[in-house]
Amino acid sequence: MNAHFAKAQINGIDLYYRTLGTGLPLLLLHGGLGNADYWDNQLLVFAERYKVIAIDSRGHGRSTFTEEPISYALMATDVIALLDKLGIERVAVVGWSDGGMIGLELALHHPERLHKLIACGANYNPSGLRADVNENEKFNRYIAQAAADYQQVAADPLRWNAFLENIGQMWATAPDYTPAQLATIATPTLILDGEEEELIEINHVKEMAGLIPTAKLLLMAGVGHFAPWEQPQAFNQIVLDFLLE
Repeated sequence: MNAHFAKAQINGIDLYYRTLGTGLPLLLLHGGLGNADYWDNQLLVFAERYKVIAIDSRGHGRSTFTEEPISYALMATDVIALLDKLGIERVAVVGWSDGGMIGLELALHHPERLHKLIACGANYNPSGLRADVNENEKFNRYIAQAAADYQQVAADPLRWNAFLENIGQMWATAPDYTPAQLATIATPTLILDGEEEELIEINHVKEMAGLIPTAKLLLMAGVGHFAPWEQPQAFNQIVLDFLLE
């Protein structure tokens, strides 16, 4: 199976996405600073059963961005615009890290477009981040890798610093959902994470799952924030099992 790369002009930007497979639509939302290629361990597996759509979020990877501050809400509107352009009414969403927060945004404000949500490595307010996150070696290696990848695929590699500053401002204040907001989520949701989470306090993850009435919680042993890369087979099976429930 060959992935199809395409560009959609929506909301004042060029949004890049790739599609693979046939069947019910399954949307993959990558983490902050990354791009759709970060799902390479998942694409072929999920495409055996689903029509997989993996996007480069606004400003990320090949997609462009404007002077407007990037936010989870804005990236969620990009998702909705792309679904409209593709004629897709509803999708299941698998979001990792920032992609999980975009998924929560969709569940809160566009629930009619979702079948199910798997949010991996997500937090619901800034207090959920670990105090030592900036000193974490694995997180810093991820940022360095994302910077190198951006230079390879971005439409304008010279915008990396502006992009990083934009995203950094978002991370400092968002997401910031209230328990009352999370209580309104009706989409069947899986809150997924690794027990050795390096970026987010694990009790925060447990609390978030408890605040969402329709949520299940699953914590993977022997892995942390980067489970889709470090334990792809186990991650993929968990996702497929939940989608088939």
